[in-house]
This record gives sequence, structure tokens and C-alpha cells, in this order.
Amino acid sequence: MAEENEKEIKSDGAKVGGGAKSSPLVVLLIVLNCATLGFVGFQQYQFMKKSSEEPNIRDVVSQMMDERGSEDSQSELIKEKKEEGSLLPLENFTVNLAQGTGPRRYLRMKTVLQFNKDAKDEEFQARKPQIRDAIISILNSKKPEDLLQREGKLFLKEEIKNAVNSFLINGAVVDIYYVSFQIN
Repeated sequence: MAEENEKEIKSDGAKVGGGAKSSPLVVLLIVLNCATLGFVGFQQYQFMKKSSEEPNIRDVVSQMMDERGSEDSQSELIKEKKEEGSLLPLENFTVNLAQGTGPRRYLRMKTVLQFNKDAKDEEFQARKPQIRDAIISILNSKKPEDLLQREGKLFLKEEIKNAVNSFLINGAVVDIYYVSFQIN
């Protein structure tokens, strides 16, 4: 009977004492988990710090508008306006915009491209699929927040103008006009 009491005491003691002791493997896993969480948190902090230092679209557009306001660029703009050429409309664009903070949205847009006098209609017609593809790619990369502001629409015009001019050999796009512009 004394032996049974000792076994009960040992088993009771083991239950009480066993919970207080922990395996070195569990301690190692807890320390490793805390270190990993700390590392991930630090990396997230560094990423957010880096992304906040990058200029946003408003800064870039305002800088471009300031540069465009100089006298030299205004005289170039006047020369370009004097050399205006033909107007060529594009078919409607209906594209999905990049996912912003809200629900999925799309853009319906109709534009007219204004070419300089050196542009040939045949070249435009031959490059039309490439031009449409470039415009669709640009529009797909835009978020609704970027296009709702006036500066965003002006910046979009510049992007489209540069993309279209990269395809043309004779002539160039002087200006782009929005005939319709609707974000849903």
C-alpha cells in the first residue's frame, strides 16, 4: 500500500511539475517564430518607408506642368500649334482599370488624335492596331483615383502621345482630345 501511495504522489507530482517544465524544442520554436515576426515587421516598415518617399502622380504632374510653363516650352507649343495637321478619331475604348481601393471599375473613352502636317493617313491606318494596343495597355495600368483628377487626365494625354509617337515614322501626334471620358 505504501508503494501505491508513492506511485500516486509521483504521478500527481509529475502532473504538477511536468507542466512547469517545457521542452527545449518548444522554446527554440517560440524564439524562432518571434525572430521571424520581427524580421517580417522590419521589412514591412522598410517597404512602407521607401514607398512613402517615392513621388506620387500629383507631384510628377505638377513638376511637368511647372516645366511646361517656362517661356522656351511655350514658344515650342506655339510652333506646334501652327503646324497642326489632320484630326483622326479612334474607336471607343472600354477597358478595365487597375484595382484601386474600391470595387472593380472600367473606363469608356473616345479620343481624337491630332497629327502634325507631316503625318500620313496611310501610316496611321497601318499602325492602328499597335496604337490601340498601346493605349489599352496604358489605360489598364491606371487606377480610377489617378484619372479622376484633371492632372491625371493631362498626364494620361502625355503618356498616350509618347506611346503613339514611338510607333510613327513620318509625322507625330501633336495633341489628344477626349471626346468622351466616363469611369464606372
